[in-house]
Amino acid sequence: MIQLNLHPHAKLNVLCLGAHCDDIEIGCGGTLLKMKNAGKLGHVTWVVFSSNDTRKKEATDAAGYFLEGIQDRNVVIHGFRDGYLPFMAVEVKDAFEALKQSQAPDIIFTHYRHDRHQDHRLVSDLTWNTFRNQMVLEYEIPKWDGDLGIPGAFVHIEEAILNEKISYLHKAYASQAGKHWFDNETFRALPRLRGMESAVNYAEAFYLRKAILDF
Repeated sequence: MIQLNLHPHAKLNVLCLGAHCDDIEIGCGGTLLKMKNAGKLGHVTWVVFSSNDTRKKEATDAAGYFLEGIQDRNVVIHGFRDGYLPFMAVEVKDAFEALKQSQAPDIIFTHYRHDRHQDHRLVSDLTWNTFRNQMVLEYEIPKWDGDLGIPGAFVHIEEAILNEKISYLHKAYASQAGKHWFDNETFRALPRLRGMESAVNYAEAFYLRKAILDF
């Protein structure tokens, strides 16, 4: 297994992008917790595009749980309509352009380009349209559409971190509790599969489309 090791003292400027209020947490929450525990998180910008009053509070609470102890952070929750982001593309693009003026992230977490949810795809496309000199890691969201692919980058997640991630999801998102997919089995299933693929128990996986190797 080939490993990429960051400089042991590096603190990273991280931009997290999610179409919906629980996407970042589901897609890369374990990775963020692992980075935080390792002292790798410098500044974190956490941006959600689709929300309403109830879910905005939930998303703000969730970001607080995952980023506890990180003082240098900015949480932005937009109020675009769920499921309609492609029909509001001009306004969403404007939000990305504003981000570009204020951000110089080292790593960007965003949606998988071939995700079947239209909101997810737009956020992914605009990420690539907007940022050209950053490492972009595309996370995956399990869903009814069955659109999982073959990711090539893995972050190994200890079971304690996975359990912490799941507990924060349940703690923050009471509005989602009645949905058939919002349960421990779903939240453990994909990390277990990606862990098996990378020879450990649990992992979060990402699509890394471009990387510059410097020896």
